[in-house]
Amino acid sequence: MTSSLCFSSFLLALLLCILSANSSSTPPTKIGKGYRLISIEEVDGGILGHLQVKEKNNIYGPDIPLLQLFVKHETEDRLRVHITDAQRQRWEVPYNLLPREQPPKLKQTIGRTRKNPISVSDYSSNGLTFSYSADPFSFAVKRKSNGEILFNTSSDESDPFGPMVFKDQYLEISTNLPKDASLYGLGENTQPHGIKLYPNDPYTLYTTDVSAINLNTDLYGSHPVYMDLRNVNGEGAAHGVLLLSSNGMDVFYKGTSLTYKIIGGVFDFYFFAGPSPLAVVDQYTAFIGRPAPMPYWSLGFHQCRWGYHNLSVVEDVVENYKKAKIPLDVIWNDDDHMDGHKDFTLNPTNYPRPKLLAFLEKIHKIGMKYIVIIDPGIGVNSSYGVYQRGIANDVFIKYEGEPYLAQVWPGAVNFPDFLNPKTVSWWGDEIRRFHELVPVDGLWIDMNEASNFCSGLCKIPKGKQCPTGTGPGWVCCLDCKNITKTRWDDPPYKINASGLQVPIGFKTIATSAYHYNGVLEYDAHSIYGFSQSIATHKALLGLEGKRPFILSRSTFVGSGHYAAHWTGDNKGTWEDLKYSISTMLNFGIFGVPMVGSDICGFYPAPTEELCNRWIEVGAFYPFSRDHANYYSPRQELYQWESVAESARNALGMRYKLLPFLYTLNYEAHLSGAPIARPLFFSFPNYVECYNVSTQFLLGSSLMVSPVLEQGKSQVKALFPPGSWYNVFDMTQAISSKDGKFVTLDAPLHVVNVHLYQNTILPMQQGGLISKEARMTPFSLVVTFPAGASGGQAKGKLYLDEDELPEMKLGSGYSTYVDFFATTGNGTVKIWSEVQEGKFALSKGWIIDSVTVLGLGGSGKASTLEINGSPTNANSKIEFNASEQKHLNSVEDEQKSVMVCRWRGDEFE
Repeated sequence: MTSSLCFSSFLLALLLCILSANSSSTPPTKIGKGYRLISIEEVDGGILGHLQVKEKNNIYGPDIPLLQLFVKHETEDRLRVHITDAQRQRWEVPYNLLPREQPPKLKQTIGRTRKNPISVSDYSSNGLTFSYSADPFSFAVKRKSNGEILFNTSSDESDPFGPMVFKDQYLEISTNLPKDASLYGLGENTQPHGIKLYPNDPYTLYTTDVSAINLNTDLYGSHPVYMDLRNVNGEGAAHGVLLLSSNGMDVFYKGTSLTYKIIGGVFDFYFFAGPSPLAVVDQYTAFIGRPAPMPYWSLGFHQCRWGYHNLSVVEDVVENYKKAKIPLDVIWNDDDHMDGHKDFTLNPTNYPRPKLLAFLEKIHKIGMKYIVIIDPGIGVNSSYGVYQRGIANDVFIKYEGEPYLAQVWPGAVNFPDFLNPKTVSWWGDEIRRFHELVPVDGLWIDMNEASNFCSGLCKIPKGKQCPTGTGPGWVCCLDCKNITKTRWDDPPYKINASGLQVPIGFKTIATSAYHYNGVLEYDAHSIYGFSQSIATHKALLGLEGKRPFILSRSTFVGSGHYAAHWTGDNKGTWEDLKYSISTMLNFGIFGVPMVGSDICGFYPAPTEELCNRWIEVGAFYPFSRDHANYYSPRQELYQWESVAESARNALGMRYKLLPFLYTLNYEAHLSGAPIARPLFFSFPNYVECYNVSTQFLLGSSLMVSPVLEQGKSQVKALFPPGSWYNVFDMTQAISSKDGKFVTLDAPLHVVNVHLYQNTILPMQQGGLISKEARMTPFSLVVTFPAGASGGQAKGKLYLDEDELPEMKLGSGYSTYVDFFATTGNGTVKIWSEVQEGKFALSKGWIIDSVTVLGLGGSGKASTLEINGSPTNANSKIEFNASEQKHLNSVEDEQKSVMVCRWRGDEFE
């Protein structure tokens, strides 16, 4: 459940007046003359320099006169460039929230002692080279292998940007870019032009509760990182750039340049050498934290709705999914279960505890799970124990010495300060108390940008009820006045907040409020949800020693280490269905691989056709959940028989693929590899796929090509070079030497999913709940290039006791298998290398069948070797073969290509 950012006509008029006033004194596009380097020396592991402003000005405030520069190759493929005030400590993302190396302490004397002066202007590792110019100061980052400039802050008169600017509340720095560079990232926002950044679109980063239906607007998360993919002479090479800052910023991408304008903090750049897209994400998540391991059940299907008014409705939903034979693993409650919208409570009438516990015992027995929502705002209520304990422990964000007052669903609320260690302990205790009341299986933390239905300094009104209990709950009913008296509430530079340059304290915590140790909300605003995720993760880990599942709306750099994400308030439209793919793919780059959108749309109301197509996409989101608004018509997948059929088809395939998806979850935890990926991750040399935003890969080789337009029964899909096999009908294949677009049939209940050559895909037989699906026999699908005389294929499988906190080998409760296959001379050889096989054997898991795709021949049985032993006429293995149909053959001519299946009990 969320609020929408609604503007009255009066407010819009007021904002337009403000904007008009601002535009009358537009500052110049180039500010100042920059800085000069006045000293530089070698220090332990890096170089340390000092910069002096060349010419002072007061545009957006006075310049900081002296800066400290610190540069270090932290690894062979990660370079840090840190620039801050040389004389005073400035705000940075807290080192305890995002652990990393500390830069050198600020020096008391500058320019006097130089033990290790350096004269060279290049500083290299194996992957990257840092170089600089002294006057005016600028720096460049190059790829060591070929000298290619990846980031370059120098400017001349012809450039649209000027030299570096560093003021207390305005920092600016730019880089030149080649015009053919493809950039991805800089979120969270809804990008109408697809995943690739689009020149002159606005990119503002500041966590905001504004619906995802708003395009090119700062949304719930802040991820100031981008990936740059370039193709030179047919070779694709990628690198990543992170500006680690929680302060609000505008990023201006012009196509041949990119400019950051930040309203505080420091320049703290990290450059990741790549050169493959996967390597960039590996290096990035090695720094920010590897994605959290997810329990197996979380990869099943989830159902939620704001408006399940009582427990009977929830019970009916679960029963109706079962009757419709649609898979369902997790049932959710929005705040309907709460008493008066208050966190950690139960409504005694609509969700009586004895009946809820009986329901949970019933679904837990069959392996289903239950998750509820928690908002950060704690209702101000003297009889409410959570609030009483919060006041007693002094856990709330303050304004002028008192807990800052806001309004969310319960009415007047205070916001916990998760930067305060006492708050983290209190929060953990409240989660423990609630879990004793209701044994939930995960927590959904919402509204944590933080969202506030009011703005400014507010008081509880006297003599009237607030909220009234009628009408929309998101209308502010507190007595409030604007806060403009400080430079934190009204900074000199106005970022494009909410896409309208609204005040940065609009509908959130006042930016002059303060956290633990005097930290200003102005600085810490965008890490609020991140800090809540960390506290929630710690609390859940301490409950039963189980692997936590947390879904957070607001995210920041490193959030994926603790939580999953959904993309917020979307709408039941074809456009929103299409946008969901780009946002999902971006979060894979951000290190948050467990991500998905509300299937069928959160706002009213999807058409039957749209919901058909949406479940065909959503069944392949890493996080797959149907969720709807209080005011929407019911849209569970069984509400239309046609949608139920599409759901059985698409989710049926998902549940067969669960072991594959879980293995991808393991890979994400080890290396950051996204579960859902853009095509260019597997085909970085193939320029045609650089802006494909209507298809995606699961892992490196399973491609989803959905219908995203109304009334269509075909879809035009790009197939990169090689052979692709339809996983729903393995007699269907598409091959091409150079890659091509192919028009595929896609009737209403059909989604096209293709498996790439050289792959071994582990599958199971599916089921209605993941617990039962994962105990069915395995099968392997082996793909070779169509008709090739020889070939190789690989695959992998990770299995474990999925609710243990850690996801790793060596515990005695996990097994990892590498699969290999070759074909040649009429023989198919399949073998495996198993690590810690005891766990899998204890579960009785067997491989029941092997299907080999792409074999040339006439249909006669090929020889099959399993782990080095040929099968023989006396074996219990059955063989059958059928000819494949190729829509586009390797050289546009028909070839005899076979599907060969072996089934039996000798694969254990």
